[in-house]
Amino acid sequence: MSPRRPLLRRLFPAPVLSITVLAFWMVMSFTFDLGQLLLGMLLGLVIPLFAARLDREFARIGSLRPVPRLACVILWDILVCNLRVAAQVLGPEHKVKPGFIWLPLDIGNIHGIAALTSFITLTPGTVSAALSADRRHLLVHVLHLEDAQALIHEIKSRYEAPLMEIFP
Repeated sequence: MSPRRPLLRRLFPAPVLSITVLAFWMVMSFTFDLGQLLLGMLLGLVIPLFAARLDREFARIGSLRPVPRLACVILWDILVCNLRVAAQVLGPEHKVKPGFIWLPLDIGNIHGIAALTSFITLTPGTVSAALSADRRHLLVHVLHLEDAQALIHEIKSRYEAPLMEIFP
């Protein structure tokens, strides 16, 4: 075995994923030129490096019972928040109060945290901004922040609690 093998494995932890990312990028870009090819290759190199962090922890799955209800909650929240954000954006600017909150996390499973950050970001008006190094707090940007404690309670009860059943 050559000494370059471990370095190559570290640079390309998932060659199939790298090729898949490149292929999808080329299909989605609708142009097959050198710039798009190089950008697709860069994405194919970088994305698996970040995805490799998730592979280090086994996704323990608990109960799948909350999944249908959670899916309905998320779809409903996306619909309602789209309407709310549209009203805020089209309304008077002085009534919008953007802000950040630190959401304390009870969920410890990185896959559950990833799902939670995705749900928050999918819901219009909120974006997951950062995860603390100890994975105990999530920084969330809110387009209109009136009551931070109420928002924290809503996120924890509507998203985090079911995710803790799914990802114990």
